[in-house]
Amino acid sequence: MEEELLDSIFAAILDGDIPAAPGAVQAALDAGLSAETILNEGMIAAMSRVGELYEAGDYYVAEMFTSAKALQAGLSILRPHLQNSKVQAAGTVVIGTVKGDMHDIGKNLVAMMLEGAGFQVHDLGPDVHPSRFVNAVLEHKPDIVALSALLTTTMPAMQTTIDALSAAGLRDQVKIIVGGAPVNDEYAEHIHADGYAPDASQAVTLAKAMVTNG
Repeated sequence: MEEELLDSIFAAILDGDIPAAPGAVQAALDAGLSAETILNEGMIAAMSRVGELYEAGDYYVAEMFTSAKALQAGLSILRPHLQNSKVQAAGTVVIGTVKGDMHDIGKNLVAMMLEGAGFQVHDLGPDVHPSRFVNAVLEHKPDIVALSALLTTTMPAMQTTIDALSAAGLRDQVKIIVGGAPVNDEYAEHIHADGYAPDASQAVTLAKAMVTNG
């Protein structure tokens, strides 16, 4: 019975079945499964598989996005139970698109995939001033700050944000990862970020490695 309930959650997320995911999560809760079991064995397992399928070229961004939306739908039911049971998050991430850049679809996908991997995510949205990143780090004390830029003209705001965190004495307290269409490894190195991810799936892999390795 437990396995069937977890399989239905897994399938809803893997297939991107947004309407089915909340019901599958609720059924598992009603049957007495713990929030931690549902999260780890149903939801995180499904998103890990989605990441594998994307890496293998069997899933594209569209499939990954609908799976992430199904995950979000399921999490809307599970989240209060997670908070009550004090399930330990994989880590904490503050994420946003940098100042001057209104693009947020890629950033949204990264945020959802990170949440699907068990991270607590604080999404600041698009067009985020460096001072808001500083304030968010002071408030949430994240392990990772994730910066997104989709325009070459807004890439310098990544540097400005890192400089603002340094000026506030916070740079050494967080790992900074960057991404977005015009960004690459060389640019990440140039602005002294800690890592670069070309897509949402690899952003999750990078974040996990940073939290594990410190």
